[in-house]
Amino acid sequence: MLNRPHITIIAALLLALAAAWAAPVCAQNAATPDEGYTKDLRLSWETGEGKSRLVPALEIPAFILLLNGFDRAVFSDEVKDGRKVYNTSLSTFYDQLTDGHWANDDDSFEVNQFGHPYQGSVYHGFARSAGLSYWESLLYTNAGSFLWETAGETTHPSVNDQVASGVGGSFIGEALFRMASLVLERGEGRPGVFRELCAAVVSPPTGFNRHAFGERFGDLFPSHDPITSWQFQIGASWNARLEEPLSHSPFQRCEAVAVFAMSYGLPGKEGYSFSRPFDYFHFEYAALGNKDNPIDNVMIHGLLLGKDFNLGRNVRGIWGLFGGYDYISPHVFRVSSTSVSFGTTCRIRLSEKNELQGTLLGGAGFIAAGNIGKVGDRDYDYGLAPQGLLRLRLVLGERVQLDLTGRSFYLNGIVKRGIEGGRDVNRHHLDAGVTVRLKGSHGVSVQYTVSTRDVRLPEGPEIDKRRRTVKILYTFLGSRNFGAVDWRDQER
Repeated sequence: MLNRPHITIIAALLLALAAAWAAPVCAQNAATPDEGYTKDLRLSWETGEGKSRLVPALEIPAFILLLNGFDRAVFSDEVKDGRKVYNTSLSTFYDQLTDGHWANDDDSFEVNQFGHPYQGSVYHGFARSAGLSYWESLLYTNAGSFLWETAGETTHPSVNDQVASGVGGSFIGEALFRMASLVLERGEGRPGVFRELCAAVVSPPTGFNRHAFGERFGDLFPSHDPITSWQFQIGASWNARLEEPLSHSPFQRCEAVAVFAMSYGLPGKEGYSFSRPFDYFHFEYAALGNKDNPIDNVMIHGLLLGKDFNLGRNVRGIWGLFGGYDYISPHVFRVSSTSVSFGTTCRIRLSEKNELQGTLLGGAGFIAAGNIGKVGDRDYDYGLAPQGLLRLRLVLGERVQLDLTGRSFYLNGIVKRGIEGGRDVNRHHLDAGVTVRLKGSHGVSVQYTVSTRDVRLPEGPEIDKRRRTVKILYTFLGSRNFGAVDWRDQER
């Protein structure tokens, strides 16, 4: 069972894609390229010729209008502050611009922390697939978020939604655009129907523009052939009861789980530069067989500004400023963050067949944190807080991969209105796993996760809660060597 943000976004995208297939401009698919657009109007990623600032400037408001119309019809009874939320008009738009009081809204965690960022990724995708750069697309994404806050709803404009959609949405949108472009690029000749369809599923705005405008935006985004490592997993997870303190209770609540993870642009390839934002990024998505909460986590971090480095013959890496979006474990310990961090990703060749990969990031984010209960209209709160990430991966030849990832969110002093009732609340997530290749691309993985929540009340004892999860997964591996490469073979 999908909840409101999923229904709204999916329905709007389906309507938009249907409109694209019916658009008269699609008739050019049956014509020769020169009958549709002149050579000068076609997009060239290398020179920038043919890109359009007008197309996304029209598409984003059209998408917002479509989304508002859908919400107006489906959620017609939703009322806040005595007004129907989606019954907007030119009058309400003017009032928001002139007298709108910006605040943090009380929408559900799923709407604010997943629905709005994904909505922002659509804005970003429209701009990127029309040939604009990442930074130009970031401006369009924020403009689209501002337009929704002032013209899409009658409620007060929301600071948290502007950050989540305008900034977090750009991080999601860029990762999806890059992955969709990689699907289109890898293969022989012009992308066929299957690859076009797969790319549209990954990044619907990219699929929309490629189909609706045909040759105009048909040029493939040049990835420069990055080193990638990806895997798809499906299996089952067993969760322990939430306890305080933790005892030796048996695991229970078995759920189906599916996970996709990709590292894009790993350092170590001679000639590959990191001059563009997200020339390196890491993406993870996990879904649960839980009708109340099907999305377990979405985690992204990508290099915004930085450089590569070499330390001798055995170390290759990148360092600089990273952008990040996290939506983690909403079923129990819900934490979401849009962040900027400074750090590094590096690879160390330990021997001819073994390699250690690591990422270390430290920075600050606009964080939402809550728990499974609810008091009042919102069961979580917002604030600026430091956070950190440490990821280690040990690749042992082509047979075994060991993973260890730790995330910490130091929310001291920001949770004041949520159900925590405490002044200092910290979240920590530790994931450990092992993957064994059985044959070819097929393997099996075992993962163990511990999530903790530490609350220090102004007057009273400390409260520590933990949740443990064990997953057993079939794993399809995208590369035989888990993304490890020996760059020393490229050197003379």
